[in-house]
Amino acid sequence: MEKDYEEAINLLQKLLSERADLKATATAKVEAITAELQSASTDGKTFNPVERVKSGFAYFKKEKYDKNPALYGELSKGQSPKFMVFACSDSRVCPSHVLDMQPGEAFMVRNIANMVPPYDKIRYSGVGSAIEYAVLHLKVQQIVVIGHSCCGGIKGLMSIPDDGSTATEFIEDWVKICLPAKAKVKAENGETPLPEQCVLCEKEAVNVSLGNLLSYPFVTQGLVNKTLELKGGYYDFVKGSFELWSLNFALSPSLSI
Repeated sequence: MEKDYEEAINLLQKLLSERADLKATATAKVEAITAELQSASTDGKTFNPVERVKSGFAYFKKEKYDKNPALYGELSKGQSPKFMVFACSDSRVCPSHVLDMQPGEAFMVRNIANMVPPYDKIRYSGVGSAIEYAVLHLKVQQIVVIGHSCCGGIKGLMSIPDDGSTATEFIEDWVKICLPAKAKVKAENGETPLPEQCVLCEKEAVNVSLGNLLSYPFVTQGLVNKTLELKGGYYDFVKGSFELWSLNFALSPSLSI
């Protein structure tokens, strides 16, 4: 089936290259079919994204915003979250939902496979600026990195070919942040099936991210001053469980001689 699909795509590309007048028509048809497939819901009704957003906000406004004016009044004056949370962009693992965190309680960064890259002003300035703002300006007390079950990013990391070849524009380069986690899992559990290796790596990658946080000088200083703590977490939405752990980095203040 995969071979037939590839042959069909090749034939279509050849046809479009020979008949430029068909390109616009073909593109419009593909977009229409794609939109139709994406809008169809399981109950057969048409999904309207605009109405979904409107109804979602209407519910929030009526059931939460209007019922808690004191909270939102305070939030209008500024924010002082106690947590900074790194979580995956996966739609199934929203930390506000899973941990019942309220607005103003956690400063959040979500990305592929909830990874924290090492300090790098060029490649990872977006993540660096979020950490700097949370630690130095918001004075968060806890940074929590939360992994989760069935993580596609971790599966992608574990599946990257050893020859260095890539098949994506961004994803593989990003998840390579946690190559040390993959290496450890492969070294210690290389004979186990890939799904089991992925579960192990989902947790080990959290530890790599916690270690990478130490490359940020303001994070290290916060740990030394005991104004900041780092935690690892793992949400298993298959079993409905959550784990939380700490790592002992054995940090001490630098000595001036």
